[in-house]
Amino acid sequence: MAGYTENYRDLADRPAVRHGDRTLTYGDLHQRSSRLASVLRADGLAPGGRLAVMLPNRVEFLECLAASAKLECSALSINWHLAAPELAYVLTDSGAGALVADDSLRDVVEAAGASCPVLYVDDDSPTGYEARLAGAGSDDLPTPWPCSWPVIYTSGTTGRPKGVVHGALADPEVLRATQEGLVALWGYRPGDVHVVAGPLYHAGPQGYAALTLYAGGTVELLGAWDASEFLRVVEERSGTTSFLTPAHFIRLLEVPEDERSRRDLGSLRHVIHAGAPCPVGVKRRIIEWWDHTEVWEVYGMSEGGATRVSAIEWLERPGTVGLPWPGTEVRILDPTTLEPVGPGVDGLIYVRPPRGRFHYHDDPEKTDGAWHGDAFTVGDVGHLDAEGWLHLTDRVADLVIKGGVNVYPRTVEDVLHDHPAVVDCAVFGVPHPRDGEHLYAVVELRSGVDPDQVVGDLLDRCRERLDPWSCPSSVEVVDELPRDPNGKVLKRHLREAHWADSERRI
Repeated sequence: MAGYTENYRDLADRPAVRHGDRTLTYGDLHQRSSRLASVLRADGLAPGGRLAVMLPNRVEFLECLAASAKLECSALSINWHLAAPELAYVLTDSGAGALVADDSLRDVVEAAGASCPVLYVDDDSPTGYEARLAGAGSDDLPTPWPCSWPVIYTSGTTGRPKGVVHGALADPEVLRATQEGLVALWGYRPGDVHVVAGPLYHAGPQGYAALTLYAGGTVELLGAWDASEFLRVVEERSGTTSFLTPAHFIRLLEVPEDERSRRDLGSLRHVIHAGAPCPVGVKRRIIEWWDHTEVWEVYGMSEGGATRVSAIEWLERPGTVGLPWPGTEVRILDPTTLEPVGPGVDGLIYVRPPRGRFHYHDDPEKTDGAWHGDAFTVGDVGHLDAEGWLHLTDRVADLVIKGGVNVYPRTVEDVLHDHPAVVDCAVFGVPHPRDGEHLYAVVELRSGVDPDQVVGDLLDRCRERLDPWSCPSSVEVVDELPRDPNGKVLKRHLREAHWADSERRI
């Protein structure tokens, strides 16, 4: 199978990455990333080091990934929304050897006190990104697959984020074999046009964009997410693949029906979604709309992939997140004894990956806590059915203990999502003097809906479909739920407001 090394030679004139009116061919990407590698090497970035990348979606992001591979370095993708103290922590904790950042972020970078060399994109000075590249040599550096396996700092549920390091994938041959396996698994092709909807600093958008380059396709970058813009780009650029989240689905379904029906999405043959549980009603509507598209759901995390399920399989088993990936095993263990539990019984989800162990950078205690033998957990709760299909229940961190009874908010969220007036929702525990916690729901409604007419209906639905212990005590309507840049609801922000004056947090 031809990989990037062959692609930049054989497909030198083919578009590799596009962003708006700007296009880089495979030849351009090779030459520019070689120049960037020369600049970074002159600044002291050595093999085995880490190149921090703090950029919005733009072509330079992929140049950085390619340059890091040429230098045999890891690419450390940083959320460009971080505040200065958060950035300072990530740069220090990771031991970053160089940073490429957008010039609009200069104040944050300088406030963070970055001790490594910094190269600013869109800086027009003689020391800016373009000037340095123009003055650098274009040595034909060895060109392996265009990025070493990235270091991703997880957002985490408690404490500071930690970098996930996949040691086995530092071996170029193991990485190449992994990419070839993924290309075959998903059926990516040289003629694909992959539309990137989420921020590249996230593992999913970055990983599938890089996989497209490995297969010889074209990566089409969106800047900020906009549902109408996504539909326009798919139609006008003949987009064939994409990686989306349930939040993207929700916003796409909010586009007026007449606008959606005008767009020709016939080229879109393959979509993977992940990042959060997808409400059953939302997924059904997407499958009905994109009846010509393979819609795959993936359950995984920065630490590793676990399961996948096609639309046809999901329709036969609504709510499942699928069967394990090739070479992967999923186990359900009792959270107290860590002994296996039977079919249909909820427990901690453990994943045995096909290649080696990851570790959390410079945190052996957190690493040891994630692993049990040859399998790891990130604290998700679920069960396997009698045929081995995985069903998610919730996260341990989201667990609400009401009067000593475990209640999983996702069960309630599924009921609320099924109401036609609900765009999105979040359910979490709030302090209660007698029971410890009660369930509280925050919902975002479709425009034009009268909240007074909906709240009572939502509570009635919960009483009809849930046991009394699982019904929320209150439903709050907000104009818009807080989200991260990838569209995921920031439930912790909502929760913290209710626990701020409490002497406890659980």
